[in-house]
This record gives sequence, C-alpha cells and structure tokens, in this order.
Amino acid sequence: MQIIELFKKLVETKSETPNDGGLLDFIESYLADFTAIRVDVEDVKNLFIYKKFAEGEHLCFAGHVDVVPAGDNWDTNPYELVEKDGYLYGRGTQDMKSGVAAFIQAVKEAENFNGTLSLLLTSDEEGDAINGTIKVLEYLKENNMLPHAVVVAEPTCEDEFGDAIKVGRRGSINGYITIKGKQGHAAYPEKAINPIHNLSKVLGDMAGVNIDNGDEFFSPSKFVVTDIRSGMQVTNVTPNELKMMFNVRNTTLTTQKEVREFVAKHLKDLDYELKLTQGSYPFVTDTNTKVVKNIDKSIEIVTGIKPKHSTAGGTSDARFIAQFGIDVIEFGVRNDTIHAINERTTKKEVEDLYKVFKTLLGMWK
Repeated sequence: MQIIELFKKLVETKSETPNDGGLLDFIESYLADFTAIRVDVEDVKNLFIYKKFAEGEHLCFAGHVDVVPAGDNWDTNPYELVEKDGYLYGRGTQDMKSGVAAFIQAVKEAENFNGTLSLLLTSDEEGDAINGTIKVLEYLKENNMLPHAVVVAEPTCEDEFGDAIKVGRRGSINGYITIKGKQGHAAYPEKAINPIHNLSKVLGDMAGVNIDNGDEFFSPSKFVVTDIRSGMQVTNVTPNELKMMFNVRNTTLTTQKEVREFVAKHLKDLDYELKLTQGSYPFVTDTNTKVVKNIDKSIEIVTGIKPKHSTAGGTSDARFIAQFGIDVIEFGVRNDTIHAINERTTKKEVEDLYKVFKTLLGMWK
C-alpha cells in the first residue's frame, strides 16, 4: 500500500470508542515482520508491536485508532474518505488516523534503524482511557521494554502544517464546592443565611482569575467556573446550600495545594466543603532531548518551517507516557476540525507527515 491507500483503509473502518473495528488485527498483519503483543483489557483492544534493528535506543510511535461518534448533518459519509474542494473528509482524518497511517507506513518501510522501533496503539483514547495506553505501559515496565522516546501523532499544527509540536500538556484539576447556608423566607432575609449572596461577594475575585503566572511553556493556571446551582426554582425561598463546580488546567507551578489555598483565601469566612480530583498531571519534555531536536529538524527539512513548542490544548495519552519518565512529544496534522462535523485534512498534510516520520527515522543515531 501507499500512504493514502493505507489512510483510506483506516478512515473507512468504523472504530468508535472502544471498538477498534478490527484495525489492530489489520495492522498486526500489515507489519508481519514485527513482533506483536496484545494487551487487551475487557472491551478495549491494545497492540504493542516492535522490531529490533540494532543495539541503539528504542523509539516508539503511539496513537489511537478509536474515534468519537460522527454525529449528524455531515455533507459526506463520515466513514468514506471523500476528496472534495482540496480536502479529504471523514471521521478521524485529523484525530488521528492521519498520524497512525503516517507512522505505520514509515516504520513498515524502515530497512535500517539504529535501535528498536515500535508502535503502541489503543482503542480507548477518546473514551475513559483507563484500559488503554496506561495498561500497555504497565506491561512494558514489568517486562523491561519501555521505550526511551515516544512520538504521539496527535494533530498539533495550528495555522499551517509544521508550525507546532507539543512538548508537554497542562494538567486538569476538577473542583466541587458546597457552600452551606440556612434556608428561609425571601421576605425575611435577616433570618436566613443565603449562600448565593455570600458567594456573589467574592465570585468576581475567583472566576477567571489566574492562580499562577505561567512560564515559557505554559499559560497561567486559571480558575474556570463551570457550574453553579442552588435553590428550589421558586421565588419565595432562599436556599440552604449552593454547589459550584470548577476546573483548573494547571501548569507545573500549580498543584492541588495551591488550588486549596486559593479557594480558602476567598471563602475563608464561609461554611464550605471542597473536593478536588485530578484528571491528569502536567508535564513538559526537555527541549534539549534527542526526540525534540530531531523532530524539529525533520519538520524543517520537509516543510521549511521551524515549529514552535506548545503545551496548549486538552489532554492526550502523552500524559501517561510522561509518568513513566519517557521523553515524549506530539506531532501531527492541523487540528482545526477535530471532533467536528465534516472533519477533514489534506492529502499533502498526510503525505508530508509520513515524510517527516521517515526523515526522523533516517536521522536517529
């Protein structure tokens, strides 16, 4: 197969989370001279497939074959790769079957490599992600097979192909606050304790406020209010309590401790309870590492663009990889239509991504 033919095969295989649509079996057969390990967990399919060329370092490409549901009102069949108006349309064209196709074809064509090449693929990235990449990494650690560096082919580019790689990601702290009050009649507010009124006095100093100032890699950690609920939907009763939810996409400068201190500073005079959960932890890969320098060079050779180093956006499976002390970066096509109706990329971007990965393999010393 050529790269676009392979890409077409992936896109036209329906693989909504956690269903892989049989793609991992196909990839295993497509890379028949690689050694395959399956780490399937419940209804999640996971594949680790590798080949040792020499005694050098172990480079891994990682990604997911699952996609979010297509939704309605597409102009084309979301599970048919349709070329129209200079674009290739289909669910997963950006997120992230373009990246998966590019690195599969690149490693398949590798004849010489100074070390071990591998792929880590899951069908559980767009879902709960509890039985996917993390389970494979645990297996690899137990068997002393962890890679030295990983390239995750998530879509990272912003305005043009080659303009950005991810060298890290923000964490995500979720907060749940309950402010206690005393229910009463709206006509006698002095006999009640109204949690809505109490919160209103300090909310302006909390909502949308930065907890830290950020740094060269991260924008500031911001306190983002996502939900406030109180009362019984009547006009003559003041509420007994108020519930507020918030999220902080945190940098390496802010932990749950700083979030607790921020909340305590503003709610110190109120009777409240706070619960925090951590959806993911922030990380940043040293830009002087081999994988960052080599992907930068490869992108510049293929596109003529020197990519910026970004940590923007949501989460990806790179967060799990970083926890194991592995140098990890992300690079893929533009991400302007991910998860959207009429998701699309271009033939040139897919071909150039494949060329970048081929170049990377050739310079890995």
